[in-house]
Amino acid sequence: MTHPKRLYELLLDYCSSDVVVDKLMIGVVWTLCQSKQGYTGLAMSPGLATRTLPWSGTLTGKPVTDIAAWILEWEPYKATVAMAAINSCINSRPLPDSVIIEPGPEHANLAVFEHFLPQLYKQKVVVIGHYPGIERYQQQMQLTVLEKQPCAGDLPDAACEFLLPDADWVFLTASSIPNKTFPRLAELSRNAKTVLMGPTVPWLPQLHEFGIDYLAGVEITDAQALYHTAAQGGGVRIFNNGVRYRIAELAPSTSMAWLKQQIADCVAEKYRLSAEMELWYAAGNARRFPAYQLLEQVNTRLSRLDSSYKPLWDSHPAHRNLVN
Repeated sequence: MTHPKRLYELLLDYCSSDVVVDKLMIGVVWTLCQSKQGYTGLAMSPGLATRTLPWSGTLTGKPVTDIAAWILEWEPYKATVAMAAINSCINSRPLPDSVIIEPGPEHANLAVFEHFLPQLYKQKVVVIGHYPGIERYQQQMQLTVLEKQPCAGDLPDAACEFLLPDADWVFLTASSIPNKTFPRLAELSRNAKTVLMGPTVPWLPQLHEFGIDYLAGVEITDAQALYHTAAQGGGVRIFNNGVRYRIAELAPSTSMAWLKQQIADCVAEKYRLSAEMELWYAAGNARRFPAYQLLEQVNTRLSRLDSSYKPLWDSHPAHRNLVN
């Protein structure tokens, strides 16, 4: 079993110390972080009423790494803000090869279920998180919805221990990452085809290590429209106004190609920073190279990328030629 904390270490690897927060907004449904470099990340807001957030108004201008570190916190608003900040960094990198899901005029938030629908017929399907309109599929599959705050027909989230091991398909909301339920839910879903889904999804190739078969995340198509829609209380409206779903299968060939590209990008960044450091000291500077911390982060990320790539390389020789 993959250690639960590894996921959160991997997420933090993608946050660069030279990226600064420009806008951070906690909306009714979505929390949004935009960096000064122009990249946007989303996370689902906690949905808990509060009148006091002691750090309100202090986060603009802070390094993303400072806020991203809150992903390890148990206070829900801190963890959510951290997730949005992390996604803003991850979204600065190229998306994997994936299928674009164009939203229909109605129920755009259900586009992922529509995509998989032919494979779900009469299957035991467990959906973690209540997606508005999901009940329309009850006649086509053996559908169970688990929710922390159950609606009519939902089961409480504690039912996961009983239902997930026997499921054929599991659709797992990515908000389980900041609320820390992801590691256990992913472990219980090992026997099922598992789709990690929602705007909170981090485009992270290493999620295959946790038994995730598909990532169904979003591509931001209009950051300004997304910001205003989320800030004005928009929920499912963002799927018609700022984002669209993309689906990436984490098959060995796909994951290897994706990891290989990220390794190559990381190596190039390491060489660039190393060359800059040599010039810095060659110029007679006695104090520490200003980007030393960033170079250390790059080395750590490269090490973890390598540790994810090697088991795939060793276990799937048939796919090696596909990524060379």
